[in-house]
Amino acid sequence: MATVILLNGVGSVGKSSLAKALQNIAAQPFLHTEMDTFLAMLPERLEGHPDGLNFEQRIEDGNVTTFASTGPIAKRALSGMRRSVAAMAGAGNNLIVDEVLFGNTATGSAKAVSEYRTLLEPYECHIVGVFASLEVLEERERRRGDRNIRLSRWQYKRVHEGMTCDLSVNTKNRSPLACAELMNTSLNL
Repeated sequence: MATVILLNGVGSVGKSSLAKALQNIAAQPFLHTEMDTFLAMLPERLEGHPDGLNFEQRIEDGNVTTFASTGPIAKRALSGMRRSVAAMAGAGNNLIVDEVLFGNTATGSAKAVSEYRTLLEPYECHIVGVFASLEVLEERERRRGDRNIRLSRWQYKRVHEGMTCDLSVNTKNRSPLACAELMNTSLNL
């Protein structure tokens, strides 16, 4: 039976680095897929468009925040991602999925979690919450240079709220390898 690990966390928390480290130490081979790969499939003209992926600066709690919204075409692409993950697991592949899933607070996000749970019911599935402090996330966001600045601030309050995880790891003071070792041991990979 295939194993699927959903790494859920704010952008720039270190999910991709953690996935690569876990791939290197897990006894069984794991494929790694990222939400960003599926969003990159959208035509460029849908960036900033209501049908695609839209980022908007807002003031929230006295701070400038980058709010993200997905339109119907982006939502279809992400639903296709979830189905692709299930299809890959159905073919016997172990997967590490790098995702930004929201708890019960964001419109449509509870549907994404529910869809994953339904699609992945036949497989061994673990949701791992990946955490770091907001200060660390914002610093990583700035250093990367390929992220919408202040998006982590908006995601920070929403990503884990109402979510149930099988395991949580904090990347603030732990290396990707140390987090991967914790996951490997805790999830018996």
